Amino acid sequence: MSRTDQKLEGVTLLGNQGTPYAFDYNPDVLETFENMHPENEYVVTLDCPEFTSLCPKTGQPDFGRIIINYIPRVRMVESKSLKLYLFSFRNHGDFHEDCVNIIMKDLVKLMDPKYIEVIGLFNPRGGISIKPFANYGDSDHQDMVRARLISNLHND
Repeated sequence: MSRTDQKLEGVTLLGNQGTPYAFDYNPDVLETFENMHPENEYVVTLDCPEFTSLCPKTGQPDFGRIIINYIPRVRMVESKSLKLYLFSFRNHGDFHEDCVNIIMKDLVKLMDPKYIEVIGLFNPRGGISIKPFANYGDSDHQDMVRARLISNLHND
């Protein structure tokens, strides 16, 4: 089963050599495509090992890794648009916990997934690592929301 141009409608960044990079937070860059397997419940994992944002107080850069796991419904996030979106945090001043929750909420609004979680693994600053975890699930996935939240409490 291959995708037709019609099925790729709305995917404008992939393959575009003249892609502009936003240097300020920009959720409008996010694009989606159709899930060709909505009858299957499966997990998509996206891993961004080079996430950067700014401390809202000092303006110093913060570096970390963002991991996104989600169970798609009808729409899925296009990976190049996600890369550009995450890149747009480079000059965004917010705490790690805020960045993770903003990312999750933007992706919920974009895709309406059955389940999503966003994990931030930030490099130590002042001798302390911060690892925020945010998740969301529809009414059929509330047990998973609670189980994943509890299991995250026990991770090192």
